[in-house]
Amino acid sequence: MQIGFIGTGVMGTGIVLNLLKAGHQVTVYNRTKAHAQTVLDAGATWAETPQAVAEAATVIITMVGYPQDVQDVYTREDGIFAGAQPDSVVVDMTTSTPSLAFELTQLAHDKQLLALDAPVSGGDVGAKNATLTVMVGGDKQAYDQLLPVFEQIGQRVNYFGAAGNGQHVKMANQIMIAGTMTGLTEMLVYAKAAGLDLPQVLATLSSGGADNWSMDNYVPRILKNDYTPGFFAKHFLKDLRIALREADRMHLDLPATAQAKQLYETMVDDCGLGDLGTQGLIKLYQDKN
Repeated sequence: MQIGFIGTGVMGTGIVLNLLKAGHQVTVYNRTKAHAQTVLDAGATWAETPQAVAEAATVIITMVGYPQDVQDVYTREDGIFAGAQPDSVVVDMTTSTPSLAFELTQLAHDKQLLALDAPVSGGDVGAKNATLTVMVGGDKQAYDQLLPVFEQIGQRVNYFGAAGNGQHVKMANQIMIAGTMTGLTEMLVYAKAAGLDLPQVLATLSSGGADNWSMDNYVPRILKNDYTPGFFAKHFLKDLRIALREADRMHLDLPATAQAKQLYETMVDDCGLGDLGTQGLIKLYQDKN
């Protein structure tokens, strides 16, 4: 299949490598070409603009940073909609807003395209190992067509109906992760203050009711002082802000998620640590204790 992919960051690189392994021809664009070198070395083809990507592919996937970046790559003068041919499929895998997903789907339909919003969970490990969870909303015909492709990059793929619903599921996912990230951070702070052996604590908790993906994947990194991003803290903060705006729109009060957002705002906005992974939250506590 001829696939276009825009956004070769931490997650996008792993996904593109797995698409290449599956035998697809992949054309890529990234704002900084140097960040695409890994996939270019693996056999991907470079395009100078999102429009050129769309012209070269029948399926165009985007995975960029923020909703405004999504809007830009689709709608700018040399964007995806300028190059996509009728009956192509556009898939946004960025964690973005449900309202933007709906808007882009309507614009895609105007151009005789099919559209999906398909954010993922699983971090850099999931992207590398093709074990992502893919949450899909949008055109069912496009979902049925691309399910085999999604299964080449993920281990669980679910369809949730209307455009924007994939993003709603991702917001539910991020709300849950907000709790696990604050929990694992404070667990470590407590265990260290009590003088416990931290690797032994991790091994013990991982075999009981406290086990969760974030703890299993991020605590070992913290114990090695490894704060490289499996998922950027600045992007997680963006997600929590989206989730809380959506909650406000539905007249929901989510105080635990609001507290997590405040902690990540301190980390990202006040301390300038947004380019660390989400596990870098523990640095706030290390500075205080």
